[in-house]
Amino acid sequence: MDRPVIRCDWARSSQQYIDYHDHEWGVPAHDERKLFEMLVLEGMQAGLSWSTILGKREGYRRAFAGFDAEVVANLDETAVERLLVNPEIVRNRQKILATRQNARAFLAIAGSEPGGFDAFIWSFVDGRPLQNAWDSLAEIPAETAVSAVMSKELKRRGFAFVGPTTCYAYMQAVGMVNDHVTSCFRWEEVRSLAGIGR
Repeated sequence: MDRPVIRCDWARSSQQYIDYHDHEWGVPAHDERKLFEMLVLEGMQAGLSWSTILGKREGYRRAFAGFDAEVVANLDETAVERLLVNPEIVRNRQKILATRQNARAFLAIAGSEPGGFDAFIWSFVDGRPLQNAWDSLAEIPAETAVSAVMSKELKRRGFAFVGPTTCYAYMQAVGMVNDHVTSCFRWEEVRSLAGIGR
């Protein structure tokens, strides 16, 4: 008889959460388009549930040209007004304008930093995923000293909707930190992706 799969508690509420948890959350990401996508989505989550944003992810991909930062950075006012009546995304002017602003800041870093945005953002963890060993969801912090430093630097570079909590959620999403609980089947798998065994 197969043993039941043990997952992080938050991932059990829907198939969408299960898929995201099992295949994406905590996996180290270095593709710049993916890094931009998650930065946008985590900013969009502010004040909302992650399930809302995940449910609209494909809509965001269509609206933002597959998260092409060049396209997003050059959205004109007509395009912004179109997005504000697009039911496939969260129609919040401040967040849409912030996405354009963040695309410009993203491109500025990608074009000026050695190794691009990937090297820049991963430098906050010295290029190697942080490995935690939490026993329960209650132990996982909403923000850390690292996410606070990241937030401050991103804001200095012109980003918006990048508070310490958003930055920590981003770190979790792109695998800069492994916050699967130790009983979760993905904890060891994600550790192995970083070249760490038991």
